[in-house]
Amino acid sequence: MPAFHRKKAPVSEVRHLINLSRRSMAYLAVNRSIQERYEAYDVMLRQSLVPDGQPLAINCSLEKNLKSGDYNLTWYKVGNQAAVPRDKLSRVHQHKSLIWFLPAILEDSGDYECVIRNLSSCKKMRTKITVFERIDGLCLNDKFAVEEVIFTSPSARVVCPHLDYFRNEKNIQPVHWYKNCQLLEGKRFAFSNSDLIIFNVTVHDQGNYTCETTYTYNGKQYNISRDVSLIVEVSPPKKPPEISYPRNNSIEVELGSRVTVDCNTTGADGYEVFWTGNGVYIDVFYMSRISASPYEGETSYDGRPMHSVKLIISEVSNEDYEQPFVCQASNAFGQVASYIILKHRVPDLQRWLTGGLVSLLILTFVILIIYKIFKIDLVLWYRNSVCAISSQEDGKIYDAYVLYAKSSEGRSFYCLETFVHRILPDVLEKQCGYNLFIFGRDDLPGEAVVSVADETLKQSRRLMIILGSETCSCCLQENTFEQQLAMYNALICDGIQVILIEMDEIQDYTSMPESIRYIKQKHGAIQWKGDFSEQSCSANTRFWKNVRYQMPFRKKVSYSEVCLLPLTLNNSAAKGS
Repeated sequence: MPAFHRKKAPVSEVRHLINLSRRSMAYLAVNRSIQERYEAYDVMLRQSLVPDGQPLAINCSLEKNLKSGDYNLTWYKVGNQAAVPRDKLSRVHQHKSLIWFLPAILEDSGDYECVIRNLSSCKKMRTKITVFERIDGLCLNDKFAVEEVIFTSPSARVVCPHLDYFRNEKNIQPVHWYKNCQLLEGKRFAFSNSDLIIFNVTVHDQGNYTCETTYTYNGKQYNISRDVSLIVEVSPPKKPPEISYPRNNSIEVELGSRVTVDCNTTGADGYEVFWTGNGVYIDVFYMSRISASPYEGETSYDGRPMHSVKLIISEVSNEDYEQPFVCQASNAFGQVASYIILKHRVPDLQRWLTGGLVSLLILTFVILIIYKIFKIDLVLWYRNSVCAISSQEDGKIYDAYVLYAKSSEGRSFYCLETFVHRILPDVLEKQCGYNLFIFGRDDLPGEAVVSVADETLKQSRRLMIILGSETCSCCLQENTFEQQLAMYNALICDGIQVILIEMDEIQDYTSMPESIRYIKQKHGAIQWKGDFSEQSCSANTRFWKNVRYQMPFRKKVSYSEVCLLPLTLNNSAAKGS
């Protein structure tokens, strides 16, 4: 602690002295007023409060100060010349040094005095009795409650007022205690005769209490209840204060930032809290880059005072790092200290790693969705831009061998023929540059079907099977040799990829050959839903993109080259024969 800092007097002691002074002054003022009015009285008892219809007993406290001997003790109600009767059957009577009200009624309110006379002196004691009426529906009346004060401690006793002289009576029942009309139970409460014992007293025990019992006199039972307004004051602990924060820890701050650190302490009144940095006291009122705030006081849950002093660094500099700033708290029982150290902020690698991983997952998910939606367009774009330049020759002539049922009749057959002989070549050959082999168009008259089909399938990269809406098993089996040879090459021998096209949706495949059902299950089918308009014959429609996606990639060539290629192949074959 710096030498120029003087120890302050504990606030609790100052407050205690002030309270004593105030109470003494109030007592002197009241006593002076009493003495002016009742100069003849030796003792003045405090007021006795009793509900209407309940018993009360008051002792003349002068008796215990008298030596044994002959004296006369008499009770009077002030203003009455007649003494209180000594007949025990009387509702208000004197028994030994006690005046009994069995029970007290509203008319009994007033001042009472007991007078003790002997041969040499006369002493008087005076007290005031107030009989009040309980309000219906209220279990207690805090207006007429007796005030009692206890302190926070391991245990404290609360006295049931004006019940002292009923304790020695055998016909009194056990006393029950209530707080705010709720019966007190549990390990924190015990009962000693008529008194209440509270363990581990805190400020939360403050409130309105009521003690109740019954008393039987001459065969009649009386209810007794007394109200107590309990005040709990915090007793100063005989130990140093406690620092809840800081706890000899460090915090990460950025260079040039503003930092505020609270020093939170708990303890009794009368201790001081201050910050030091590099051994120098940080003054509350010293306005600089580093300063401290004035006290901020609160009260803890158990009633102890709490103080908080802020360390304020308006702009963190390099010299502030790795230097302990110490919070110190002291009182008459000792001193405690705790420090905090400023450190450079370290990048949160885990946060960056987590953020990067989450971003990567989101990006991957988005890419997968985009690829799923635009996969065909991306593949076609890649073929046109990259593969078309670097395409490799595989020695095959035709891009696809077209197989379809030729013996159907009616509108379905007409549509199928139109699609195969006009639409298919117009899109795939003219617009896309593919080379198709269509039986009946590209073969020469008189050629053997089997030899042409066998030779052509070996020179084709794809097998395209087109099914009409009325295509059935018998239709496909009319060209049995061509079909069987095509399926053999596609499924067993050369492993040619098959493209299955449906002119309309075919609900039932049970009548189809097993090979067709297998291809449908494994590769699926592309369904033609267009008409024969110019828009449906565009290579950029979704149907034709799906067909092009399953076709091999090929560099575009002119239509004249496509038309001349079959003629050249046929002429070469004729010369060879």
